[in-house]
Amino acid sequence: MATIKIPPVLRASVGGEKEVNANGQNIGEVLQDLAQSHPPTASQLFSADGQLNRYVNVYLNDEDVRVLDGLQTPVDENDTVVILPAMAGG
Repeated sequence: MATIKIPPVLRASVGGEKEVNANGQNIGEVLQDLAQSHPPTASQLFSADGQLNRYVNVYLNDEDVRVLDGLQTPVDENDTVVILPAMAGG
């Protein structure tokens, strides 16, 4: 199982947890497993077409998955996935 680090803005959707575990062979499967276990996260992570929302950044062991293979990026059981929603401000 991969460990997913949950940012403060999403913690209410996962029962207040800072980290959760999820199964999957790639980033897409891991995030889908998270969404199945915690349904409120689905709309926060994915657009209607099943892609990551453009304001959601996902890192696998400190590497942005968008510069890897996106949702198809392979995940091992000891990997850490970090979700970072983009923040705007001034």
